[in-house]
Amino acid sequence: MSTDALVIRNAVKRRGKVETVSDLSLTLNAGEIVALLGHNGAGKTTLIRMILGLTRINGGDISVFGAAPGDARARRRTAFLPEAVAFHKSLTGREQLRLFARLAGEPRGVIAPLLDRVGLSEAADRRIGTWSKGMRQRLGLAQVLLGKPRLALLDEPTSGLDPMSRHDFYAIVDELAAGGTAVLISSHALTELEARADRIAILRRGRLVADDSLTSLRRRARLPTRLMVTTASEQSGQVASRLGGAQINCRGVELICDPDGKMAHLGRIAELGGLVDDVDVIPPSLEDLYRHFATGREQT
Repeated sequence: MSTDALVIRNAVKRRGKVETVSDLSLTLNAGEIVALLGHNGAGKTTLIRMILGLTRINGGDISVFGAAPGDARARRRTAFLPEAVAFHKSLTGREQLRLFARLAGEPRGVIAPLLDRVGLSEAADRRIGTWSKGMRQRLGLAQVLLGKPRLALLDEPTSGLDPMSRHDFYAIVDELAAGGTAVLISSHALTELEARADRIAILRRGRLVADDSLTSLRRRARLPTRLMVTTASEQSGQVASRLGGAQINCRGVELICDPDGKMAHLGRIAELGGLVDDVDVIPPSLEDLYRHFATGREQT
């Protein structure tokens, strides 16, 4: 049985003579977390609207669990959290979620646990108009969890959240994925996504220029690796001279090497014995990779 939650084949969207999405193909599997990255105007929001059936495509095909975008079968299985989430300011959080539960055919008994899960139990009976943006964002996440969706589309979902709330948010995303939900996260918060996404999809001017795991993208980009050597007391000058690196301070030396040269450098560091206390290997970050692919630095 297919595990494809979302299949996009050669999708095209035109606005006048301009293609905002060009020949884009992407597959999202059950239980997979995919980060969708791109500059403002790269086509991320347009793509999400196409998946939801809110924007008609001009070419290609999109399938959500075998159904067309906007089809009742697709809508039942899909949840969406927009960046600019909005609710009725005069309702309390509990009242708003109760309304959503009724529309989704969910029993009232799910409301209190959901409010607790997103950290809104204490504020649940206050009017939403008195809430912060982060609190409204958490209510939006509770709405996403209603009905146990099989596909979750999250557009800048951590906007307005404090660090603790962001941690809790990603714990919930992990739970969704573990339960088989496919999750597509469009975000500029690259550091957050680096250790959490199974795949990284990068858009540039409406085209998909990268779609792979972080490890595979590093291999493809072949960006340099940094080696940060911590030396024995005040030995950084001697170590920098012997390794050909840059002295950072009295106990630090930085080496920049290409991927193929990393092991050779580590061998030379090991030969220094007691002159070295520690070494950190720092591979290219997701931010480095994003800059590489999204700015067209890769030769094609």
